[in-house]
Amino acid sequence: MKLGVCWYPEQWPEPLWASDVQRMAALGLSFVRIGEFAWSRIEPEPGRFEWDWLDRAVELARAAGLEVVMGTPTATPPKWLVDAHPEILAKGRDGQVRGFGSRRHYCFSSDVYLEQAKRITALMADRYGQHPAVVAWQTDNEYGCHDTVVSTSDAAKAAFRRWLAERYGSVQALNAAWGLSFWSQEYRSFDEVDTPFGTVTESHPAHRQDWQRFSSAMVERFNAAQVEILRAASPGRDIVHNFMGLFTEFDHFSVGRQLDVATWDSYPIGFLGQGPFSAADKARYLRTGHPDLAAFHHSLYRACGQGRWWVIEQQPGPVNWAAWNPAPAKGAVELWGWEAVAHGAERMSWFRWRQAPTGQEAMHAGLNRPDNQPAAAWPEVEALAAGLAALGPLPPRGRSDVALMFDYDSVWAVQSQPQGRDQDVLATAMAWHTAARRLGLSVDIVPPDADLAGYGMVLLPTQIFLDEGLARRLVVSGATILAGPRTGSKTRDFAIPVGLPPDGLRALIDVTVARVESLPPGMVLPVGNAGQVTGWMEDAEAGAAVETRLALDDGRGLWFASQAAHYLAGQVDEGLLRRVLTEVAVVAGLQPRDLGPDVRVERRGALCFLFNYGHQPFATEEDVVIGSKLVPPAGVAIWKDEAP
Repeated sequence: MKLGVCWYPEQWPEPLWASDVQRMAALGLSFVRIGEFAWSRIEPEPGRFEWDWLDRAVELARAAGLEVVMGTPTATPPKWLVDAHPEILAKGRDGQVRGFGSRRHYCFSSDVYLEQAKRITALMADRYGQHPAVVAWQTDNEYGCHDTVVSTSDAAKAAFRRWLAERYGSVQALNAAWGLSFWSQEYRSFDEVDTPFGTVTESHPAHRQDWQRFSSAMVERFNAAQVEILRAASPGRDIVHNFMGLFTEFDHFSVGRQLDVATWDSYPIGFLGQGPFSAADKARYLRTGHPDLAAFHHSLYRACGQGRWWVIEQQPGPVNWAAWNPAPAKGAVELWGWEAVAHGAERMSWFRWRQAPTGQEAMHAGLNRPDNQPAAAWPEVEALAAGLAALGPLPPRGRSDVALMFDYDSVWAVQSQPQGRDQDVLATAMAWHTAARRLGLSVDIVPPDADLAGYGMVLLPTQIFLDEGLARRLVVSGATILAGPRTGSKTRDFAIPVGLPPDGLRALIDVTVARVESLPPGMVLPVGNAGQVTGWMEDAEAGAAVETRLALDDGRGLWFASQAAHYLAGQVDEGLLRRVLTEVAVVAGLQPRDLGPDVRVERRGALCFLFNYGHQPFATEEDVVIGSKLVPPAGVAIWKDEAP
């Protein structure tokens, strides 16, 4: 894995630059990521360009032996462009213009901005596309950050109507698909269709679902335009985008298919407070991040990149943007690096080289302090670089034991019609992922169209849409299947299936969901001594060939099994979920073992990694090659095991 850093030469006096790149190389870094916020410095006035400073920065990096990942600067259009074309600005769900003064101030649906983005991308690609130091291009920066996927601008409304016309063909087909005879909501033409926001009570859920699908398609359109330019002007270079954590507002799998590599911005402590974790877990992992938070996203973006992925921004210390911003524990920065190694990252870079003394991110730590002295993360980066050098060439990461299916369309479906205020597809997926990893199982996160052959177990925590194609791939995969509640509960047109849920899954297990209920916080349904159901429960009718493995105290079936297929009709507490996963994993021929809340293991070829996210040392008997047998808090142990 190559190590690098995010560098912003335009924000610092030029006399610092030469020593910057020399110190980077001495630290063990091999690349820099630059340019993604530099539009106003590149083009300070319309049509007047100042390239010399960026030319010099790139040449200095090359002379120091550093590769360059060049960003297109379209996340920050300059003030002169906004003033000339105010129509490029997005509008929020409340209809208010989201203006200049920070970043991401544009609407994905704006054709005017799309042309400007293509123009600056083409100019950058023409200048640096063949430069020997430039090995990759990053499109834009963090699509959708700050709630910027959805826009209600005039451009967005017009584009949505065109998208609907292409999708449905006629307004009569739209009326039928959405079921608009309900509440007298039929349209006479696509031009009558507005945004699904600002209605008296809740708007139609199919309308909201399609608006989110459309908004995602606009992100795909915007990214594809840049990718096309970069591929033509800079052949042989990887094209990447930096996705975020805990973010589901567009389909990352679809955007990922346009790229060579999926990258993401990893902030384990910054995301902890925003994540779906208990107050106890947030306190327990305050300085390390949750044991499965980064791992979940590593696996997700490995899938988005079809196996190729990087961490392009790694947290080096306190950040500036969370509600509270604690410092990492000693060892945590190195631990996060090894976690990325274990999951197969090709590159990792820290954000940022030097803490800025001004601006919105002035409180965000870097590898250097604002006075240019090494910050607390520096020795941990040195240790990671030395450890990687000691290990030598890394083996490829193979297919995991378990495939966990994650579907952005299903996320939006539950958001469009939650039925219970706290229903959350991402939270459920992360809980299942944690349960599997705590049992020592390796997990690949996969999209609904993934090839499932070769997995011992496939998990479907909340797969709302389950068509015949997916059902067929589940059947032929040969895997043991565990599906959770709400599986197959909607058609693509957002209707309850004619045959009732779980639509499509009946090819594997004869279960019919007759009724559902959502439970408020604090209300539980006991399952004997095994645990309890919280949040969601289904009344499911099982066929004669289906075994009821667990039932509620009131007699309703909870866990159903039929040969290699299992259906869980309620949301269960974490202990009961681990029990179910343990038994299903054994049926699948796997070897689950409870590692406890703090310790996780991963395997990459013959290399085995153990991570201790807890507060107490953990002892291992393995002959470690990195670390020690008594693994300290926020520590790592690595050993070699040639056994398959």
